[in-house]
Amino acid sequence: MTADHEHPVLAGRPFPLGAHPEGGGVRFAVASSIADAVEVCLIDDNLVERRVELTERTFGVWHGLVPGVTDGQLYGFRVHGPYDPTRGLRCNPAKLLVDPYARRISGTLTDVDAALGYVGEYMDWTPSAVDSLGSVPLSRVTAPGGADTGTAPNVPWEETVIYEVHVKGFTKSHPEVPEHQRGTYLGMAHPAVIEHLQRLGVTAVELLPVHSFVDEPGLTAQGRNNYWGYSTLGFLAPHAAYASEPGREVEEFRTMVAALHAAGIEVLLDVVFNHTCEGGLGGPTLSFRGLDAPAYYLHSANGGGFDLTGCGNTLDAGSPTVVRLVTDSLRYWASELGVDGFRFDLASVLGRPGGGGFDRNAGLLTAITTDPVLSQRKLISEPWDATGEGYRVGDFGVQWAEWNGRYRDTVRDFWRSATGVAELAYRLSGSSDLYDLSGRRPWQSINFVTAHDGFTLRDLVSYNHKHNEANGEDGRDGTDDNRSWNCGAEGSTDEVSVLELRARQARNLFATLVLSTGTPMITAGDEMWRTQGGNNNAYCQDNETSWMDWAPTDASEAMLTFARRVVALRADCPALRQAEFFDGRETPSGMPDLVWLHADGREMTETDWFDDSRRTLMMWIDGEDCRGRSRLGEPLEDHSWLLVLHSGAEPARINTPPDEYGRCYEPVLDTSTADGVPADMSPLTSGTTLTVPARTFLVLKVRT
Repeated sequence: MTADHEHPVLAGRPFPLGAHPEGGGVRFAVASSIADAVEVCLIDDNLVERRVELTERTFGVWHGLVPGVTDGQLYGFRVHGPYDPTRGLRCNPAKLLVDPYARRISGTLTDVDAALGYVGEYMDWTPSAVDSLGSVPLSRVTAPGGADTGTAPNVPWEETVIYEVHVKGFTKSHPEVPEHQRGTYLGMAHPAVIEHLQRLGVTAVELLPVHSFVDEPGLTAQGRNNYWGYSTLGFLAPHAAYASEPGREVEEFRTMVAALHAAGIEVLLDVVFNHTCEGGLGGPTLSFRGLDAPAYYLHSANGGGFDLTGCGNTLDAGSPTVVRLVTDSLRYWASELGVDGFRFDLASVLGRPGGGGFDRNAGLLTAITTDPVLSQRKLISEPWDATGEGYRVGDFGVQWAEWNGRYRDTVRDFWRSATGVAELAYRLSGSSDLYDLSGRRPWQSINFVTAHDGFTLRDLVSYNHKHNEANGEDGRDGTDDNRSWNCGAEGSTDEVSVLELRARQARNLFATLVLSTGTPMITAGDEMWRTQGGNNNAYCQDNETSWMDWAPTDASEAMLTFARRVVALRADCPALRQAEFFDGRETPSGMPDLVWLHADGREMTETDWFDDSRRTLMMWIDGEDCRGRSRLGEPLEDHSWLLVLHSGAEPARINTPPDEYGRCYEPVLDTSTADGVPADMSPLTSGTTLTVPARTFLVLKVRT
């Protein structure tokens, strides 16, 4: 290590934060309201360090322009200041810190002990003198600019079909992707991969975390990895391991976005602004903790932990430092990297400033929705955290879409015959009970039956219980509330009747998801019959358990054919993806916009709704007033539709509705067949008695 006395630091400016090449050098700016001094540490490839003190402090930001520094320079910060963990103060200049605004981060955490800010038991609060250089990630100066990200597709919400996908796992085993590009941003951009997305019919990919992340110490000690990536280190840096060529993660990310945009597919990011990779109080000091822990994290009165996330720490949504970091990060990804929207992990935390009660108008949530850039992006909340107070499905503000956990639970319960039809009706029609009164639209209900966290679709119909032994936690991890049904055998089986029933149940769940009013989210691989062997928490399974298996089988090909058919049906039928809630209004046909029908063809009565043993429901939708518009703003019209959902274990006899609902009913979809094509496509007349097979979803086009 050497100190620099020959190249005086120029004052520079405090904003924007980060490292920015300009004026024959690089201007560094980092926020710390508690520091007594801050050094920027310039590091060469041999880990030789040159320290330069930033002497200017403005608005709590330490800044300076260092002459002679160029793009690509490795650097970090050392912070001198108070070390009093009982007040949450953790400054320790022995710990080299990553810049929270770094746009590239190199390396990873290789020695946890060297990164700890204390020695002995962490409650002793004795500062560590061990230098962490060589054991921790480093920031890298990154000049602006790069590949064009193309023209944003701007897909209307009511047309949106989201595909939740992991960048690495999706292409790691893809036979048509060049080997060096598998598991990378360029792998996602490969024509064969994009063709799969287009043929499936999805309009947006929602990427699991691509912010730079590191493995938790506990996983590292076990020789495991955080595969999902919910352990963020750098909120502006793309994860370097997803680049096919080291150091080109920014350029390759832009190339991926451009390729998807050219195919008409939007790019949404799953972002984690509720906690960081530094973990609980005993965790490593890598960045935020050493810069200004009270400005980033919630603390109790004696400096203790405050954990709303179940991940060891919680970012303080009420801190101006956090508000600035979150909005600066989002704006960077949206403006410079071409991202079309964001899904916010454990988003209730963002509405709990200081760790208090939830407020939909909290400062951070308001800052996001009122930002001139971010307000034009798709904004999706996961409306819960790890506490009871944080469960806020339906409670977010008017500009937020939400993961609808109640949709998932209700649809799973209905198809395993564990509930009646009362709540199902709300979920099929856009969840007006959750979203209408707050001024939102039905497409702000993000409907899903599976996600990365939980069973795959195949496992949902193949296991009654989780099987997480491979995670190394003795089966304690992962939820026990799966609402799954194995159809008669746990896991792998050769029994033909069980396999056929599983496939039918999967088709029922998938068709319900895609054809419900709202925005469907498909989990990558469900359309390819992907299994995780019953593991419902595969966060540390960076292997074939989590990677997409592209090898075709009869079962995977049949499911893919069915999935494409259902997604195409939704795209072609605006009445099945309405932009406004049904409200019983009279349509040009003289009928209400939506009618719920009993199996015998009559309208449902109050008594019918409260019969929890009921397993059959018919949904008639008037297509003449479907409240949809083309992208040019022209009103859309459609046929009327009859949806028949029957989850009973025995066949059901139904009557098609009387003449006033339509005189002709043409079968369009039948989940009792492998490809969804009805075995008999002969039109039915009104009042016809029809036998619906056990556990079947029918869709019929209605003609007058």
